[in-house]
Amino acid sequence: MTGITTHVLDTSLGKPAAGLAVVLERRQGGGWQRVNSAVTGADGRTPELLPPSATIAPGTFRLVFDTGAYFRAQGVAAFYPEVAVAFEIQNPTEHHHVPLLLSPFGYSTYRGS
Repeated sequence: MTGITTHVLDTSLGKPAAGLAVVLERRQGGGWQRVNSAVTGADGRTPELLPPSATIAPGTFRLVFDTGAYFRAQGVAAFYPEVAVAFEIQNPTEHHHVPLLLSPFGYSTYRGS
């Protein structure tokens, strides 16, 4: 499977972060161009972030997570209004999974499978 996917877990609740808006962008020149956006489902995933038929070229991409709105909707004060995770795609035939572990005052990410 090729493509770009993400999965967000709210570590403060110990469950998936449902209802979190995510934007996928690609670096173009000196700025960022929006590719697509999605909202995480009940499982914390965004299967529609990039259609399976989409082709990806090598380059720099980023996922921008609207963590401020997510925590406000829960009535929780949070430190980070958004989390932006930039990553480099060198081999577009590989799958690129970028999980986010999230809490109101911290986050962690890694390249998943």
